[in-house]
Amino acid sequence: MNAAFRPVTGLLADLPLLRIEASGPVLHVRLARPAKRNALNDPLVAQLHTVFVNLPRQTRALVLSGEGEHFCAGLDLAELSERSVFEGALHSRGWHACFDAIQFGAVPVVAVLHGAVVGGGLELAASAHIRVAEDSTFYGLPEGQRGIFVGGGGSVRVPRLVGVALMTDMMLTGRVLDADEGQAEGLSRYRVADGAGLAKGIELATRIAGNAPLSNFAVLQALPRIADMSASDGLFVESLMAAIAQGDEAAKQRMRAFLDGKAAKVKRG
Repeated sequence: MNAAFRPVTGLLADLPLLRIEASGPVLHVRLARPAKRNALNDPLVAQLHTVFVNLPRQTRALVLSGEGEHFCAGLDLAELSERSVFEGALHSRGWHACFDAIQFGAVPVVAVLHGAVVGGGLELAASAHIRVAEDSTFYGLPEGQRGIFVGGGGSVRVPRLVGVALMTDMMLTGRVLDADEGQAEGLSRYRVADGAGLAKGIELATRIAGNAPLSNFAVLQALPRIADMSASDGLFVESLMAAIAQGDEAAKQRMRAFLDGKAAKVKRG
């Protein structure tokens, strides 16, 4: 870990299933159940939710990773009990609330993936905005072989990344994708060597944190919703968001800096 990162204090320091550190505007949240391959149980999901609704005021971007050899191996099957249909629906909705708080939260999230990104782990990764995958990463949706169905938003988010046909194949046959296949299918945006994911994730998060906060917020909140709208409705919402972003004082300062030749121009690489 970069020496600039320090453990947080206050409420977020009292979440034993997570390791949370900060460096200026970047918060690093690690799933901390390595002995369980960071499988998601109810307390871990609740603690993740707590983080995303109680972000430190200075946070502008977040890196999400997993301790040990895996990002997240999905639902902790030891927690599966004889739930009623109603209890099962409530359990799923609890996951939805947590993952919605990630996707539609206050700051962009970069997920650093390695090892297993399986079942609920893939649902969690899909709720992030950018995904960095190391060589060891592999993806699976074994729910079909377990006699269950995705319940953490995967049926909505994963097909938007890979399409319905591939998700169907993964669930019905147990097909597992390696890191290169996942990259080709859209599960990750960046591919790096084993051990290089966190540095890349922090680099991206630091760059993102330098954007105007309102601009980042508009990207997180507007883009996925516009994708659900008709073209005409989407264009209208786009015009509103453009007007709001342009009216922000931070945006005006950045535009003035660009026009004065004080801001970097777009270039390849």
